[in-house]
Amino acid sequence: MNHHTKNAIRYALIVALGGFVFGLDAAIISGTIRFISLEFGLSDLQIGTIVGAPSLGAIIALFFAGKIADAWGRKKALILIAGLYIFSAIASALATSYEMLVGARFIGGLAFSSLSLASMYIGEVAPSKLRGKLVSCNQFNIVIGLSMAYFINYYLVINISDSIYLLSSEGVWRTMLASELVPAILWFALLFSVPESPRWLITRGKVQEAKDVLSKLYAPDELLDTVKEVNATMQEDKQPAFSHQLKSLITSKHSTALIIGVTIAIVQGITGMNAILFYAPTVFEQVGFGGNAAFQQAIYIGLTSVVFTVLAIMFIDKLGRRPLLLIGLSFAVLSHVACWYGFQSAKYELSSANVEQLAETINVAPLQGLEGKVFESDVAFKEALSTVYSTSELIQYEATIIEKTIVVNPYLVLFGILGFIAAFHISIGPIMWVLFSEIFPNSVRSAAIPICAIVTSIASYLIQQFFPWQLANFGAANTFLMYAVFSGLGLVLIGKLLPETKDKSIEQIEVLLSANRKPQKRLEQSNSY
Repeated sequence: MNHHTKNAIRYALIVALGGFVFGLDAAIISGTIRFISLEFGLSDLQIGTIVGAPSLGAIIALFFAGKIADAWGRKKALILIAGLYIFSAIASALATSYEMLVGARFIGGLAFSSLSLASMYIGEVAPSKLRGKLVSCNQFNIVIGLSMAYFINYYLVINISDSIYLLSSEGVWRTMLASELVPAILWFALLFSVPESPRWLITRGKVQEAKDVLSKLYAPDELLDTVKEVNATMQEDKQPAFSHQLKSLITSKHSTALIIGVTIAIVQGITGMNAILFYAPTVFEQVGFGGNAAFQQAIYIGLTSVVFTVLAIMFIDKLGRRPLLLIGLSFAVLSHVACWYGFQSAKYELSSANVEQLAETINVAPLQGLEGKVFESDVAFKEALSTVYSTSELIQYEATIIEKTIVVNPYLVLFGILGFIAAFHISIGPIMWVLFSEIFPNSVRSAAIPICAIVTSIASYLIQQFFPWQLANFGAANTFLMYAVFSGLGLVLIGKLLPETKDKSIEQIEVLLSANRKPQKRLEQSNSY
């Protein structure tokens, strides 16, 4: 490996460290839900608001992220974002009210635009032969971050000690949220060592600076041709004003890329990943893994995410983007159906033996009127519990009660959950950002990538916001069935729309998608390159 390749990898990994911060920020909230619900007396929709606030912030930020990246450059925009992560972590850990916590989480969501800007930067810096792997590093760091969040949550929960406030049941959630500070500060510092995007420099007329950056990325025998190709394409596609980029996106030249980008963005958001990601312990509590065991099971999500993201990085430039997407979405459908069937078949029995076991850990006096009953759905069971327990008691007792009373095939549901995690992370998870960095030419990229990121953020926000409400009103079975239907629709649409883009430069992909032809015909034509 020559030093030019090492430079490309180093710059990409530093920028992709933001993915780790994002993953940690996204998943760490899953461990705090029980504690903040008790502290602030939250309803299902209020829980959804706290969990979904970052996605709402991301939606707002993405309207401006492209403009800032164009005006200031990719590097300065990323430094600003790292600063927002730091501020959000501090404010979240110090929150003294529900409103303050929502506000702090919202500010952190403004930094979620790092995902689109990181993909933009890496796509503009990486050589075409490495682009798929290097952009996928962003997703890989995300799953490392979320895995670390689950480990942190589990470690803190099993080591709760009332003798130390930040490790007590009242203050441990603050420690969870503050854990983001270390990687956020490190990322902020390291960003000062990366160069500006050479493609952005050329659009600003800073050709010599761009050549200096490209000389760090390409060997001398490749440099001249690379500079000529990039310069020619950039001059031809010189970035117009943001408003003109928006108008250009809906023209025939770019409409196919926009349709593909928006479709993939919607599919990634609505297949249900963020419901599991942000509510992992809650999801496992529904299966009957009570209390701390649910936190332990959540670690399996993180480990599965890491393994299959590594596989995606290994195969994305060998098998291609399209095959991995179709395989992954097919398994996503099967996994959600397995979860649906498992929960649909579940029953909840308040037998005398079950009540006697519960008496060892909770107050079972309110259950006397329900003893001997069998409930066919989680919705009916929770409604019955809500008539005999207060809201605060339910927050404390529900996981334990479900653990002792549920009759379910836990391995089928566990297989479904982990199967979906695997399917997501080998396909739509990392590949979406790779495709965003590939299918949009420089002339519209600063508008197109944030727009697609806004679309996926809206879809993700809706899933996060309403998941607790869905569990309470529709039940786990119907919720997973909905995700199965969404995944199936995504499989059909992507199968019809998406051509293969591997082994093609950004400039070649622009030609591939610019003609107003059917995707498959463009794919056949691209084989001539």
